[in-house]
Amino acid sequence: MLLLDEPMAALDVAVRPALRQTLRRVLAERTAVVVTHDVLDALLLADRVVVVEGGAVVEQGPTGEVLTQPRSRFAAEIAGLNLVSGRWTDDGLVTDDGLRVVGESAEIGPVAGEPAVAVFPPSAVSVFLTAPGGSPRNAVAVTVTSVEPQAGHLRVRGGGLSADVTPRSVAELGLAPGVSAVFVVKATEVTVYPRT
Repeated sequence: MLLLDEPMAALDVAVRPALRQTLRRVLAERTAVVVTHDVLDALLLADRVVVVEGGAVVEQGPTGEVLTQPRSRFAAEIAGLNLVSGRWTDDGLVTDDGLRVVGESAEIGPVAGEPAVAVFPPSAVSVFLTAPGGSPRNAVAVTVTSVEPQAGHLRVRGGGLSADVTPRSVAELGLAPGVSAVFVVKATEVTVYPRT
């Protein structure tokens, strides 16, 4: 068995793709445990994923399933997705604090009264300073906690959620930590499935 702990850490950016391909070829022929915080490493090098948070396993399964339909907030963060958990009702997913999220059911949809999660990418989230009118059915009032560069755009975080917006939008809206905003996502961008 081969144990690799963060094999891509501290490597030159130009070297990483070549090493990933070499490792992919080598690992295909043997059993290995790869420890990583990089979703790309997990997708390319692993057929199964075990997500550990605070020393406990919070999720495990086939790589594609865990990273496209995470059931824990930590796994969703690793996969680069927003996750809201609650109970499924006839009116959508309802969180413990009363937030209602409307979305499209996954192939195996949630059952009324049972725990469920709603997942959507930060790129599907629009940011406003006040709640907009119109067709979006999911609007969440947040206080911005951070604004960080993220591969050609800025990731705005608030209320446990993330939105990917352009630098121009951040400047025009004056988004900075402490600013009140509304994150809006269309129901068609949200996938809802059972939590377990």
